[in-house]
Amino acid sequence: MAAGPLTAKLLHVDLTARQTRVEEVPENILRRHLGGGAMAAWLLLRELKPGVDPLGPDNVLVFMTSVINGLSLSGTNRYTAAAKSPLTGGYGESEAGGWWGPELRAAGWDGVVVHGKAETPTYVWIKDDKVEFRDAAGHWGKLSGDVQDGLEAELGDKRIRVMQCGVSGEKLVRFAAIVNQLKHFHGRSGLGAVMGSKNLKAIVVRGSKPPAAVDKDEAKNKLVWFKGHYDRAKDRFHQLGSSSGVLALEVSGILPTRNFRDGSFEGAREISGQKMRDTILTDRGTCFACAVACKREVEVKELGVTPKYGGPEYETLAASGSLCGVSDLNALALINQLHAQYVLDSISTGAVTAFAMECWEHGIITKEMTGGLDLTWGNADAVIQLVHMIGKREGIGDLLAEGVKRAAEKLGKGSEKYALHVKGQELPMHDPRGKKGLSLAYALSPTGADHMEAPHDPLYAGFHPTGHPMGVLGLIEPLDPLDLDAKKVRAFFETQKVWSFYNSVGMCDFVGAPLNVMELTPLVDYINGVTGWNMSLYEAMKVGERNNTLARVFNNREGFTPEDDVLPDRLHEGIGNGALKGSFVERDKFIAARRTYYEMAGWDPETGKPTAAKLAELGLTDVKA
Repeated sequence: MAAGPLTAKLLHVDLTARQTRVEEVPENILRRHLGGGAMAAWLLLRELKPGVDPLGPDNVLVFMTSVINGLSLSGTNRYTAAAKSPLTGGYGESEAGGWWGPELRAAGWDGVVVHGKAETPTYVWIKDDKVEFRDAAGHWGKLSGDVQDGLEAELGDKRIRVMQCGVSGEKLVRFAAIVNQLKHFHGRSGLGAVMGSKNLKAIVVRGSKPPAAVDKDEAKNKLVWFKGHYDRAKDRFHQLGSSSGVLALEVSGILPTRNFRDGSFEGAREISGQKMRDTILTDRGTCFACAVACKREVEVKELGVTPKYGGPEYETLAASGSLCGVSDLNALALINQLHAQYVLDSISTGAVTAFAMECWEHGIITKEMTGGLDLTWGNADAVIQLVHMIGKREGIGDLLAEGVKRAAEKLGKGSEKYALHVKGQELPMHDPRGKKGLSLAYALSPTGADHMEAPHDPLYAGFHPTGHPMGVLGLIEPLDPLDLDAKKVRAFFETQKVWSFYNSVGMCDFVGAPLNVMELTPLVDYINGVTGWNMSLYEAMKVGERNNTLARVFNNREGFTPEDDVLPDRLHEGIGNGALKGSFVERDKFIAARRTYYEMAGWDPETGKPTAAKLAELGLTDVKA
C-alpha cells in the first residue's frame, strides 16, 4: 500500500533557555534507523561534541521510541534513553518497557532530546502538543513513590505516565537509573545521574491520539500470527520471569557468587524464582499491550514491601543475593524496593556492594570506614544499609556511588583486582567462563559489560538446520557453550545484530526470537504493515549493525581503543566451585576471537575503528570515525 512520507517528530527541550522546538526527521533517515538505539546514537553523534563532561550542561539526553512503539504487538513498548555515560565516559544507552514510550507516541511525539540545565528543579509536562516547564522543587529529594503520587495529585490525573530520575540521580550516583511508573527501568549507564545533573526531575506525558498502522490488514495479520504461536501457559517468562535464571545457572555452575569467585551458591534455592512464586509473589505485572506479563509483583508486609514497586528480577536476586552471599528472599524483596525508591541500577548496586565485601574480607575496607557496618559475606542488613548510603551518598556510600572502577582507584591497596567491570561498567550476573561467547558481549558492548548484547551461548547449542528461528540468518549448526572459536564469533556477530535491531525498533528480547516466539520475518512484515515500507530482513539486520557501529564511532571519538575491549582478570582465572569448577576464559583465545570480530565487523584490527568502507556500506558517509 502506498503511503505519504513518514517522519519522526522530535521534541527538543532546552532546559537552560526554557524553550522547545520541533524537528521532523526525514523518512530516509527514519527507515535507516527505525528509532530507539540507532536513532539515539545518530542524534548524539550529531548533537554532542567529543570530550564534554557527562554531568555537565553540554551533555545531551535522548529518549527515543520507534516506528511500531505504541501499537498492539506484544513486546513493542520498549524505548531508549541515551547520553554520554557518567559511569564509563563513553556511549550510554539503556532500554525500558512499561508505559511511557507508548504514551509519548499517543501525544504525537517520537522522541525527546534534552539540552542544557535548568536553573532550579524542573519537570517537563507534555500533554499532546502542549509542553510546559514546571517547578519540581516540591518533588526534589523525595523517593519515587512519593513523586509519582505527588505528580498525579498535582496534575489531577492518575493516568499520566511519569518518568523520573530519583534521589540517586539528584545525588549524581554514577549508576543512577531512570524509571517509569515505578517499575520499568533504564537501569544501566548511569543515565539517571545525567537527568539529575540537569535538574530535570521528571518528564510527565499524557496523550490522546495513539498511532495507527498504514496497512491495518497486514499489521492485524501479524497480530493473529503471534496469537496463534504464543502459549502463555508454556512460557517460562510468564510463569517465573527472568528469576527462573537463578536455579538454571546454579545447576550449570555459573551463578555469580561472592563477587564471581564461585559459580555455585548454597542458598540458591532460597532466592530462586520458584521460591518467590511459592511464597511472596502476589501477581505477574506487564507492560503496555503485552501478553507475556513477565514482571514480578511481591509483598512482604512485615518489611513494608508492597507490589507498588514490582518485585525482584533475576539480575537483582543474583547481584544482591548470591554475589553478596545473601540467601534471605524477603530481604532481597526489600532491597529491590529500595532500588526502585532511590532509582538505582540493581546490577551495579549489588556489584559495588560485593566489591566492598571482598575488600572488607581482605582488610582494605575497615569498620572505621563503614561507620561500624559489618560487611561480612551474607550480611543482609548491611546490604540494606548500603543501598540507603549509596542512594544518598552518605558515608562509605559516597565512595561506592562512584562505581567499582573509581572506588578501587581511590582505595588502592590491591582493591583493583576485586573491581569487576568493563570500561567502568560493573559486570552483569552472567559468567563468561561458562558461556564463552559472552566474553565478546562484555568486552565489545559499547556501554561496557552488558548481558543484553546478544543471546547467550546455551542457545547456540540448540541451532539446527530445520526450523530454528535463527536459521534465517544462516545459523544452523550447534555450538558448544565452552568454545570460543571463529564459529562462535560468527554466531555472536549475527545475533548481536538481532538484539541491536530489537533495541532500535523497541522489541523486547523476552518476546522476540530466539528467546520467545515472535520470529524475525513476521516482525519485519509487521513493521512494513505499520509503515507502508517494503523493508527486508537484510535491511533490518543492517539497522542493528548500524546501531552498533554508530555507538562504536561515539566511543572512538571519546578516545576508546582495543585496550578498553578487555575483561577483568578474574574471568581469566578458574571458577572456585560448582559444576564448572576451574573453567576460565583463555586469554589468547579471547584476543584471537576479538580480532576475528573486528575484521567481521569491518573495524580496523589495530585501532578498532570502523573503516571508511564499512561506514559507506552502512550509509554513514557523513559520519567521521
